[in-house]
Amino acid sequence: MTASARDNLERSQGASLDRAIENFMPLLPLAVAYSGGADSTALLLACAQKWPGKVSAVHVHHGLQEAADGFAAHCVGFCLHIGVSIEVRHVQARPRPGQSPEEAARNARYKAFSEPRLVTAAGADVKSIALAQHADDQVETMLLALSRGAGLPGLAAMAAEWHNGPLSFHRPLLQVPGAVLRNWLVTRGVGWIEDPTNADPHFTRNRIRAQLLPALEAAFPACRTTFARSAAHAAQGAQLLAELGAEDLGHAGDPPAIERLRALSAARLSNLLRYWLRSTHATTPSTAQLAELTAQINHCATRGHRICLKIGAGFVERRGPHLHWYNSPLLKSSAPA
Repeated sequence: MTASARDNLERSQGASLDRAIENFMPLLPLAVAYSGGADSTALLLACAQKWPGKVSAVHVHHGLQEAADGFAAHCVGFCLHIGVSIEVRHVQARPRPGQSPEEAARNARYKAFSEPRLVTAAGADVKSIALAQHADDQVETMLLALSRGAGLPGLAAMAAEWHNGPLSFHRPLLQVPGAVLRNWLVTRGVGWIEDPTNADPHFTRNRIRAQLLPALEAAFPACRTTFARSAAHAAQGAQLLAELGAEDLGHAGDPPAIERLRALSAARLSNLLRYWLRSTHATTPSTAQLAELTAQINHCATRGHRICLKIGAGFVERRGPHLHWYNSPLLKSSAPA
């Protein structure tokens, strides 16, 4: 690709890697989640060049394929070559019944990043972790959310930053297309490894990447930029809904009083219940479950009306004037007191 063609690609598809890293201002020291693929290789190298001695790498060894040991060895060798310390963390990423392999691997990765604490080669505690998801990944996430009928939190796709305990997590490349990252490496003569599962059509993301993204780009050349803008709008809307849910829950109480729930409009009731279940009990109801729960609350005009419904990972029951959530049903306790 010529310099002119590269400039045209960056102008049409989003920000360059150099501009993204220039605008990236995390708390230091920084650790980069490094898989050995093109995206994380570009992120690690760019960060190490910007903050010499302040950047380390963490590689999560999932152990899910025969090539995993080779991935780890490549990562260790590259970090040695560029003078960056690396820690390889082994995880158990086998999916539980009903859990997708992608979700199991993602959960294992984030657990590995957070426990135990990460330190640099000099022994300083890592304060920030950078992840290499880019503009193509953001488009794929939004399309997956649309295909599942997700609400605003799902359509917000991946957050640019968030906190988990003492660590701050960042995705500085969400405006940068994957092709730009690969070209950045090619022009510098830097290689990377290709995960063979990235070409497996059994994974929905891979089908989107191979079949849907090229068609979208042909029809809407700026789709990465516009999708990112829509995700930002959805994230703002989701934040407002969360703030409203917190306000309404404060008025209804925790556990919420049924009488106060019944005084809300249908939309605010659904929003409050979703917020309560997610923030207090770390569970998410399906659309059908939430609709049934709101209907039961609206019919709960007498002391004798029972509620015992499977909601998310547990059960919501009525106990006297309040709603309660349990890991398992307490049918004897669900009778109005």
